[in-house]
Amino acid sequence: MKKIVNPWRGMEGYHCFGCDPHSERGLRMEFYEDGEQVVCRWHPRPEFQGWVDTLHGGIQATLADEISSWVVFRRFQTSGVTSRMEVRYHKPIHTTDEYIDLRAEVVSQRRNLVEIAVRISDCHGELCTEATCLYFLFPKERAQREFHFCDCGLEETDSCVETLA
Repeated sequence: MKKIVNPWRGMEGYHCFGCDPHSERGLRMEFYEDGEQVVCRWHPRPEFQGWVDTLHGGIQATLADEISSWVVFRRFQTSGVTSRMEVRYHKPIHTTDEYIDLRAEVVSQRRNLVEIAVRISDCHGELCTEATCLYFLFPKERAQREFHFCDCGLEETDSCVETLA
């Protein structure tokens, strides 16, 4: 498994709530490629709870949306926007858990619309949340011009991160 390089890291004006590694209040997500999937091991924090020790549903939806965008960046080497998203909450995610695992992959593509499936599991491997995101892909020229997208590559060496189940 290899870490996906964040193409915006260090760019002036970059303050993404989902993936800016320096955002004090943000999610600070990092992504890895595992075969056809993009994965993220994320550490819930108490400030993201909706109820006592329970991860807010809106944060779960944001996590699903963010990992879906990274599927677009990595698989299609462009950017896009969420056109539609459906979330199913199966069981609570606890903010006291050490981590949660997110996995996302392309389900289908029709022209510039890509359907992405996301699964969020707790630290015990139990499925907690599923989402389906429909993304509208921008032409690569527009992604470069308007969103400073250049390349979403991989680090040269395998990650030392624990294998995500």
